Amino acid sequence: MPDAQRDERLIEGLKVIETTESDNILRWDGVTLYVEQDVYHNGQLVHRKYRRRVTAEVAKALLSVVSGNH
Repeated sequence: MPDAQRDERLIEGLKVIETTESDNILRWDGVTLYVEQDVYHNGQLVHRKYRRRVTAEVAKALLSVVSGNH
């Protein structure tokens, strides 16, 4: 992903280091608000453009901002 943010974490149960890359662009498919992420385990791509849903709290805060009620 161009201009991607990268995060890493150890998944103890799987004994892998999970790395996620995201461009942090919010997307809407008509039902769900999400960001796309590429997910790697020990450097190997396991999910391409994985859709991680935005939490309800974040969605409500965004709605408040775009509707001018902040």
